[in-house]
Amino acid sequence: MGICDTCGNDYDRTFTVRRGEETGTFDSFECAVSAMAPVCGHCGCRVLGHGVEAAGVVYCCASCARRSADADLSDRA
Repeated sequence: MGICDTCGNDYDRTFTVRRGEETGTFDSFECAVSAMAPVCGHCGCRVLGHGVEAAGVVYCCASCARRSADADLSDRA
């Protein structure tokens, strides 16, 4: 049995997620996302898709990047 790093649930089907040097044990994707998904540098939502990056900061969309980083980005290429 493993213990979820997010909620503390003792569960027999935990899984491990690794991002770079960071590793976590979770009982659900919801807990994994809460702990490991990047946060938009403008609105604070969790970035679950590709997102965009401007000036070294991750944003959920080009609109947030333009508002915070004055970046010339668009959501559609």
